[in-house]
Amino acid sequence: MSQSIKLTPDALKALREVNPMMMSYNVEFAEVTGGTFWKAYTPEQVAGTEEFYVEPSSEGIAAMYKDLMQVYPPIDLYNEKLRGLAKEFGPVWVRVSGTWATKTYYDFDGTTNGQVPEGYLNVLTKDQWIGVLDFVKAIGAKLIVSVANCPGLHSAEEPWHPAEAEKLFSFSREYGVPINAAEFANEPNMMEDTGFPKGYTPAHYRRDQDLFFQWLRANYPDCICVGPSTTGGDDITFGKGGADGKTGGVEQLVANTCNCADLLEGTKEPLDVFSYHYYNGVSERLASVMPSGHWLAEDASTEPYLATAPNFARTYAPMRDKYCPGAEMWVTESGDAGGGGDTWASTYLDVLRTLNELGGFASITNGVIFHNTLASSDYGFLAREVFDPRPNYFAVLLWNRLMGTTVYDSAEPVREGAHVYAHSRKDGKDGVVYLIINNSLTETTSVELPKDAQRYTLAGENGNMRATVMTLNGKPLVLGENNALPELTGVAQAAGTAELAPGTCTFFVL
Repeated sequence: MSQSIKLTPDALKALREVNPMMMSYNVEFAEVTGGTFWKAYTPEQVAGTEEFYVEPSSEGIAAMYKDLMQVYPPIDLYNEKLRGLAKEFGPVWVRVSGTWATKTYYDFDGTTNGQVPEGYLNVLTKDQWIGVLDFVKAIGAKLIVSVANCPGLHSAEEPWHPAEAEKLFSFSREYGVPINAAEFANEPNMMEDTGFPKGYTPAHYRRDQDLFFQWLRANYPDCICVGPSTTGGDDITFGKGGADGKTGGVEQLVANTCNCADLLEGTKEPLDVFSYHYYNGVSERLASVMPSGHWLAEDASTEPYLATAPNFARTYAPMRDKYCPGAEMWVTESGDAGGGGDTWASTYLDVLRTLNELGGFASITNGVIFHNTLASSDYGFLAREVFDPRPNYFAVLLWNRLMGTTVYDSAEPVREGAHVYAHSRKDGKDGVVYLIINNSLTETTSVELPKDAQRYTLAGENGNMRATVMTLNGKPLVLGENNALPELTGVAQAAGTAELAPGTCTFFVL
């Protein structure tokens, strides 16, 4: 059924002001040190012409990693193309974390000679960390990290201590790029599976998070304390669901998971920011061991699929209100799918989810969304190593350039063909910017404009939803000579009726 929308900018009611750095991203710790990460899909798998298949194992996902992973060298954070494209986003938070961070030894004096100490999984050198700090400084970003908490640092019965964290925080401060925010751990609700000491329990975690934040406030009082950075649990489920009507949760992959209450109830050190992780499901890489958590590409524009991100926000908001009242809510990892992204994560098809997440989140609460990742795996804004921008890069770049920090109630209920979000203008001028996502792949949406506007319509090249190139008002968005960005300019749209083609995302600046 086609939809009709009547825009009434003069009647909009403001909901809230949102963080100007709401759109931020991760640089995985595994990228910084080099290490094992998800194998890229083939071009045919990305296009949807070749099925992705991994042989399931009765021993679970760990036994399948040999077919899913490969070793990558460290990312070149001095690359001019990477820095130039990252800087175009404007001020952002850069999160350097991930499960890898929980098990990393900071070898800033070179004593290990590249050998990983017992109880750790990998080593961070001083030069590698300087690369992170130089990158953050060069693009004008703020830095958030998590710290080591693994068998090499202490046993479960021994309290956490800051021997490793002090290296990271003191060196960063002395170098002139202090760490601005910190989580104790990445996805702590997975306990031992996230790298914690053997036998680690939620009680151990509560003890150690208090110790970390107490130490942090005593020694680095300007650093924001963020947590708990959980994934799944708390009756949070994702995926299309199986024949039994149940949907997938991380507990299907990992035993002994716990909830936010297990990690936070009774802690003495308060959070400054409440954080969680959101993925829409699991990718094809994990589908064989968690089939109910995986969505098919044909579902990626549907209402249930697009509702997942705002449903996460609505579920976690009461927990934020309980454990961190009045604070911002940060999604410290966000993206298409756990397991490195779906085969279509690098295509235009995922733009609908990304823009809908930004619009939906801002309509619910205030905070920061850290896209996973800047330039790693299939869900990265930029292609690994070559740093070519993917459709999501241009989509969020346009969001950052157009959408201001005042969020309005669009007065339009979310429905197929009409996901409507309204913000102030980023340029500071009087007026409103509307984002309208027509997620119907068959029906045109009609929009009644009360005045002339500038129009920015995004679509897959040649009408292909799985195109690796996105168009803006019909023009392909690709880099030019010397990696110059294409022009991101609108076209004049006269007052009256505007038609939005199926599967398109349109910004109207009024």
